[in-house]
Amino acid sequence: MADTSYPIEAPPPDISRWRAGNTGIPFVHSFDSGRPGPHVMISALMHGNETSGAITLDRLLQDGVRPTAGKLTLAFLNHGAFANFTEATRKNTRFVDEDLNRVWVDEIIDGDKVTAEIKRARELRPLIHTVDYLLDIHSMGTHSEPLLLVHGLEKERAFARKMGYPANVVCGPGHIKGRRLIEYATFNDPKNAKTAVLIECGQHWSKASAKVALNQALYFLAAAGNVDRGFIEARLTTPKPKQVRILDVTGAHIAETSEIKFVKPFIGLEEFAKKGTVIGQDGPKPVETPHDHCILIMPHAAAKKGDRMVRFARVAG
Repeated sequence: MADTSYPIEAPPPDISRWRAGNTGIPFVHSFDSGRPGPHVMISALMHGNETSGAITLDRLLQDGVRPTAGKLTLAFLNHGAFANFTEATRKNTRFVDEDLNRVWVDEIIDGDKVTAEIKRARELRPLIHTVDYLLDIHSMGTHSEPLLLVHGLEKERAFARKMGYPANVVCGPGHIKGRRLIEYATFNDPKNAKTAVLIECGQHWSKASAKVALNQALYFLAAAGNVDRGFIEARLTTPKPKQVRILDVTGAHIAETSEIKFVKPFIGLEEFAKKGTVIGQDGPKPVETPHDHCILIMPHAAAKKGDRMVRFARVAG
């Protein structure tokens, strides 16, 4: 059943024109300047129902973005899931067989299991190993302010400050099971400069999220430094916030039952001054803030048993 509480304000683009790509990998386009410089990549559609990134890549490709140094790659990741997206099916097009953003572990990619998402990870893996800077564009189920997610390494925090957008950067490991693309391979090694970040733009199908996605991509390209500044500035529509706030994840509540509820409809970034504030229920048990000045990150009101109901964070000291 479609989630009719959120209209599709920004229709998904027709990306069929980009199917062939130019890399031998479907829906992946890479441009080489012929000059020394980093390999910079922007990816979208890790989840087939998160359309703001696809809108951004479609726009950049149509506008003819090219690197002035190094290489630039634009990749539509889970095109198979996105192909099933309609207004009626949109809630059920996150993936085909399993979440593509949980399989980025070599033991999984090299294992015996075969799913649409693992096959796609195998196609993409050689390319990923050549990337120096990666932006992975996502969106959320609520109208939260945009969040930049990173594992928390100092190189990621520094790059987030260099971009200067969005206002909130969330530092902490991603998931209970598996790993995100931004934590794969050398991105997660503090001994090198390779850096990957993930933007959660806002509600999946809102115009605001599509705007955030494009502006984030442009600020990312500016920080990576291999696209003409004039191209970037001509397309920016949102100024940088006055400052970037770094939030450290302190923990999470994993649902113990499939009967969870919050005390009110939280969207994320709500802050509670006192430890022990009740924010919801998990079956018969109250869910409480674990420390003073606790900030909620991406509350998931539809979480089932074993899912993460909410992450907790505090402003970095």
